[in-house]
Amino acid sequence: MSRHQARARFGQNFLKDQVVIDSIVRAIDPQPQDRMVEIGPGLSALTVPLMARLDHLTVVEIDRDLAARLRQLAGPDRLTVIQQDALTVDFASMGDGLRLVGNLPYNISTPLLFAFLDAADHVKDQHFMLQREVVDRMVAREGSSDYSRLSVMLQYRYRMHKLFDVDPQAFEPAPKVVSAIVRMIPLPADRTRADDEALFGQVVQRAFSQRRKMLRRALGDWAGQVDWQSVGVEPTDRAEQVSVQGFIRLANDLARHVRPEASCA
Repeated sequence: MSRHQARARFGQNFLKDQVVIDSIVRAIDPQPQDRMVEIGPGLSALTVPLMARLDHLTVVEIDRDLAARLRQLAGPDRLTVIQQDALTVDFASMGDGLRLVGNLPYNISTPLLFAFLDAADHVKDQHFMLQREVVDRMVAREGSSDYSRLSVMLQYRYRMHKLFDVDPQAFEPAPKVVSAIVRMIPLPADRTRADDEALFGQVVQRAFSQRRKMLRRALGDWAGQVDWQSVGVEPTDRAEQVSVQGFIRLANDLARHVRPEASCA
């Protein structure tokens, strides 16, 4: 096949280090019957070793030329190629027990992570390669400078583990940042949930939109409706000091008084 030129508009950096590839596959531990979906397979560095251990693999690839290459690897009985932007794919419609994997395009990684939330009820686990600073935010705990809206919204829905870093030289072309692998396991149905999840998302968004301000100011007119003592959060706290459970209690208290806004996107 002719050499594929990486396209910046798709955020393409192709994994080439076999040691790293083997480490990722071991971490994923594919089993033959797994319903696995790879996002952004690129030049198939992970696709080929995954297929060697799976009865069938589905891949989502936006690049038309790469999708055509992928279809040459195997027939549709072994490999399904979806040529589409992952942001527009309805993963929830693929059934239950999905295992999502991939080297996510760094330029749209955060929107993708939020999009995957809609399919979490149908997912067994997720293993992604992302920019290390994004992974550090994903797994950060309250009190950390990395703790953010992304931390809260993902930890509300998943149990997460940072597995290992990946050096830029493992890619072609080499990105300007260090990457990392993260494992995300959806929390069970009996997890602690907000009474109004739309409002919960809006509370978190408001709190972190002005993260240097105390909550009594960052939450605006909502602050006067909070029973701070019963919630167990101080009005002088900043967003980065509040745990996921604290945000749930805060949103639940506000749910008695506040109607959620139309959107918190």
